[in-house]
Amino acid sequence: MIKKLKSKILKHWEITAAGILILAGVTILSGTYGPLIKDEIKYQFSNKGRNTVVVGKNQEAEKVAVEKAGLEVIQPVDESFGIVIPKISANAKVFAEVDPNDSAVYQRVLTKGVAQAKGSAYPGEKGNVFIFAHSGADISEALHYNAVFYLLGNLNPNDDIFLFRAGQRFHYVVKESKIVSPKDVQYLEKGDGSETVTLMTCWPAGTTFKRRIIIAERAS
Repeated sequence: MIKKLKSKILKHWEITAAGILILAGVTILSGTYGPLIKDEIKYQFSNKGRNTVVVGKNQEAEKVAVEKAGLEVIQPVDESFGIVIPKISANAKVFAEVDPNDSAVYQRVLTKGVAQAKGSAYPGEKGNVFIFAHSGADISEALHYNAVFYLLGNLNPNDDIFLFRAGQRFHYVVKESKIVSPKDVQYLEKGDGSETVTLMTCWPAGTTFKRRIIIAERAS
């Protein structure tokens, strides 16, 4: 009788411990992946940049005209150097001249926005503007460092990217999206004299396995 009671109590504690572990696991996964899932769901139910116009804060006349036309106005969070991608609701400050090879520097920067690679072009200049966000070593760090560019994979040719520099708006159109090796550093080069922007983030999120690259050209 006592042996059977002990066995029953032990089984009860095993079930309780398993339940606690499962609950803890679900809680950790929800806390880790929750923001990413939330962003993806939000994207699926968004208008994906349709009926939106990106307008600088000093373009009041254009803003009024856009609103009168019944369209949504998006204004950049930073016009001194900023990026807006309407389709994926990305709107962030761009930090200039950040060394992509110095993790101690860029990881601090990427908690507050995205980074223009040191030595790459600026908007309005001939050449390639290279803007990047890195994932962390794991998915929880990636949420901290990489949220702005999580949805880059949803961009397709002809989607819009807007850069702002010193209050001026620059419009680019996506030409190509690809997954490349981290060793493919040619995307950092200034380019052939045309005006382009290259966006980069780690892929899959939370790894350093590959890089997702978005290449866009200045709209005429």
